[in-house]
Amino acid sequence: MNIYDIAERAGVSIATVSRILNKKGNVRKATEEKVLSVIKELGYTPNAFARALGLNSLKTVAVVCSDVSDIFYAKAVSVIESELREKGYDSTLYCTGMDIKDKKRAMQTLLAKKADAMILVGSVFQERGDNTHIEEVARSIPVVIINGEFGYDNTYSIYCAEHKAVEEVVDLLVAKGRKQLIYLYDIDSFSGDNKRNGFITGMKKYGSKNYKKRIFKCERNFLSYREAILKALDYNLKVDGVVCSEDLVAVGAIKALAEKGFVVPGDVAVVGCNNSIIAECASPALTSIDNKVEALCVDTVRTLLDVFAGKDVSHIKKIYGSIVPRESFVV
Repeated sequence: MNIYDIAERAGVSIATVSRILNKKGNVRKATEEKVLSVIKELGYTPNAFARALGLNSLKTVAVVCSDVSDIFYAKAVSVIESELREKGYDSTLYCTGMDIKDKKRAMQTLLAKKADAMILVGSVFQERGDNTHIEEVARSIPVVIINGEFGYDNTYSIYCAEHKAVEEVVDLLVAKGRKQLIYLYDIDSFSGDNKRNGFITGMKKYGSKNYKKRIFKCERNFLSYREAILKALDYNLKVDGVVCSEDLVAVGAIKALAEKGFVVPGDVAVVGCNNSIIAECASPALTSIDNKVEALCVDTVRTLLDVFAGKDVSHIKKIYGSIVPRESFVV
């Protein structure tokens, strides 16, 4: 018998069982009595079971991402795996793709393998509609999502406040006399919404009434990023600044602008997001929002270790991004 059996029989999370056995408090009396009753029923004493708690752990964390070929996700997975290994935990990686059925299947598979916790890399795991499959997983093991937020018991959120960073980009562009801005993005998600809303907030601040016409959604491929900027130019919109949800989107914009004879940043300033290696390799080098992927991942692992230890852990933690200036927009 291990902590999973106790938690399942009592209908609570393993974090709750851990807090009770380690006498950490912050558990309702009725819940504590139920858990202790299950342990007694199965013939174990709380102290003996608590001592065995570490030995019964598989010391494995499930890391779930949609597409490890994505630069942001790949970096995140690398940092998480390294941090877990340093702390004595193994990791199991599962790439789900974007289909909700595949996501659910992956989570159930990993749950059956008795991982100690699950880390969801990216806001694509926060569905627009029903997220009860996450709530179900969290009844058994802690779930941490990077750049998302569920609000269920035993779920934890670590995300970058990208709304504020994008709003700051708009402020800086306007301060440099760049007021004819457009925004390019490629996905609707918790993170995507935050970034897009930051652009809208900034545009409204400076009295823009037609900002909706200056927001363009792309498909998730490089050709679409290029075509989005060409579409904006075909609308005869005056453009002197382009803000993008991802660095790769921004590179597509730079390419399209060059084809149309625009000079970056002389005629049009361009800003990306993620501060990836793409930003450094672009020509001109790309000014980008650093959304602190390493800090997000380090805090994610730290949060899990605190949960395992039965500590009181904040369910939501925000990290603030910063702008890294390069050639495409001199701040």
